[in-house]
Amino acid sequence: MKCLGPLRHLAVLALVGSLGACALLPEGETLRIFLLPGEARTAPQGVAVPLDLTLQIATPNASRALSSARIAVVPQPNQLSSYRGARWSDAAPQLLRDRLIEAFQQDGRLPSVVNEDANLYADLGLFSDLRAFQSEYVDGVPQVVIQLQARLVSRHDQRTFSTRRFEVRQPSADSSVESVVEAFGRASDALSRELIAWTIAQARQRDAD
Repeated sequence: MKCLGPLRHLAVLALVGSLGACALLPEGETLRIFLLPGEARTAPQGVAVPLDLTLQIATPNASRALSSARIAVVPQPNQLSSYRGARWSDAAPQLLRDRLIEAFQQDGRLPSVVNEDANLYADLGLFSDLRAFQSEYVDGVPQVVIQLQARLVSRHDQRTFSTRRFEVRQPSADSSVESVVEAFGRASDALSRELIAWTIAQARQRDAD
């Protein structure tokens, strides 16, 4: 049997790939892309002078299942699935990273915040492991669960000076994908508030020592 030529081999691969992509959804079903909702924020009133520090927020590490744009759901214990026909606008770790950066900037107490792609000097680094970013069914009702193991690092000597585990749970109004997405937004906002308060407190303590 003759081997396929390079161009013909590529054509076959392209055809197989296109057939696989078409098989992801039943014919006639539209793939819906969701943004991560967020609340409108204003800087806290009467706060102290902003910290003259630059914070670099790295994209959280995550398992392969949570590193995709699929909207994860745990319909029953020990079973991880995803909502059919629905996707995030980006992979979950990137969505959460961008939400945290936006929240810090709007808060104003530590306004100089960049991601790991910025070629800038940073005083502090926020690194994390995303352990959960999914909805889970509890007594037949979905609730969003976000778990983040965070650590603050001094970029001067690359030493971790504080760690904390965050967990936020937010019930969904109902089982529809739209309501679950809204719950993801509220849970992400709650996580942002807790993480900002912790980061500011730890940064001030570090400067005071």
